[in-house]
Amino acid sequence: MRVLPALLSLIPLAFAAPALAQVIHVGAPAAAIATATVVPAGYGIVYVSGQTPPPVNTAAPAGTPPEFGDTKTQTLGIMKKIQDVLKAQGLTMSDVFMMRVYLAGDPAKGGKMDFAGMMEGYNQFFGTADQPNKPARVTVQVAALVAPGMLAEIEVQAAKKP
Repeated sequence: MRVLPALLSLIPLAFAAPALAQVIHVGAPAAAIATATVVPAGYGIVYVSGQTPPPVNTAAPAGTPPEFGDTKTQTLGIMKKIQDVLKAQGLTMSDVFMMRVYLAGDPAKGGKMDFAGMMEGYNQFFGTADQPNKPARVTVQVAALVAPGMLAEIEVQAAKKP
């Protein structure tokens, strides 16, 4: 009969909250992106739709590269927009675990995507001393984006702790 009280005393342990797991960023510390990210069960996921650059020169003709700036400028503007969307949901850029970057060919680069320009903007938000996390990421060149002069569009997924 001493077994029953012992078993009953274990019931609260069966319902105890598990230790809070963390999103894991897998990869070499010097790499620009994570090789993989692991999001534990129970996390809330926020999907941020593709964000396009804000105009930086309203005096420029609509739909021209001067309206939106170069790839670096566009990437910075997009990252700030994403940061604002995440903040409104109670998240930060450190919560981003997946990113998709779409780059249109830059006429100033012979129609090739400006990967280096995108990385200059990206590196101001990820892998810094203040924000060391880096998401898993894909970067592709596309034929065109929604408006002429747009060279970048970025979407992200972020995970929120329960």
